[in-house]
Amino acid sequence: MIQFNCLIERFGEQGEKTGWTYILIPAEKAQLLKPNNKKSFRVKGKLDKTVIKQIALLPMGEGDFIMALKKELLKKLGKRKGETLIVELEEDKSEKILSADLLECLADDKEAMIHFKKLSPSHQHYYSNWIESAKTPETKAKRIVQALNGLTKGFNYGEMIRDLKGKEF
Repeated sequence: MIQFNCLIERFGEQGEKTGWTYILIPAEKAQLLKPNNKKSFRVKGKLDKTVIKQIALLPMGEGDFIMALKKELLKKLGKRKGETLIVELEEDKSEKILSADLLECLADDKEAMIHFKKLSPSHQHYYSNWIESAKTPETKAKRIVQALNGLTKGFNYGEMIRDLKGKEF
């Protein structure tokens, strides 16, 4: 496990990462977590006293990584850009579980299942997390239908979301 203090930062103009709030994990710290690794991987631990798990570290070049901080996490932390965090991290080797409801529906839709299996694990998890984050059973059901439609069209998660923009269901 590594421990360090860092500042919460936010990207200005940075392509797809524009506006992201994040913390930087310097190369020397990342090497302690997962030596000789230059690809994204997941960690668990604490940010201040808030427990985290299955959070991705994304490579930024030169061996540095970032951890994107979603709004929900920032709210839990009660922090924002420019404030300091106490970080305790270790690699999270636990397997991420996919939505049981999504998998059950995919079992009944062969075409969607074929495409789903071709997706990278990260895109499979994007679909699963999006479905599981629904606040009502109705929204969850709607999202499952939208996911199956997108997968049948051969869409990855981002393509499916872009296709949904402006459409009524």
